[in-house]
Amino acid sequence: MGDVTVRAMTAADWPAVERIHAEGIATRSATFETAAPTWAEFDAGHTADHRLVAVLPRPAGGAPDQVVGWAACSRANSRCVYRGVLEISVYVAAEARGRGVGSALMAALVEQTEAAGVWTLQAGVFPENTGSLALHRRFGFRDVGRRERIGQLDGEWRDVLLLERRSAVVG
Repeated sequence: MGDVTVRAMTAADWPAVERIHAEGIATRSATFETAAPTWAEFDAGHTADHRLVAVLPRPAGGAPDQVVGWAACSRANSRCVYRGVLEISVYVAAEARGRGVGSALMAALVEQTEAAGVWTLQAGVFPENTGSLALHRRFGFRDVGRRERIGQLDGEWRDVLLLERRSAVVG
């Protein structure tokens, strides 16, 4: 997917981001969430500096670019000693999965967060989400643990794998 570009997410992107988030929720392999948040909830829960969208250009004629994925970070902990540790979320639209969108988002997110002094990115991934695990591992994330039966989704206890990427250039 060589024509995908990554840029900063804006509030105007929210309808597409919400749709993609809802698609991920529907898979039951991306998150414990059962409904997409509102823009206000999303905005409050994610750092303003590290929100990205992957877009495909639309043909000439004034139509906006097509958002096919998004990535965002949230604070892992509010204590100052963890200021360089962020938790990440990466979602790709169903029609764009397996086409390099996740890699484009992850590469941009790693570059952006390292430039901002972030030394650790972390993620929690369901063990069944092999696509997400492969993406994270391609970008240097390592498994640091398994939280067994940490929460329920649709009445079923689920495990979550904890992954982290320690920057080679920060810290």
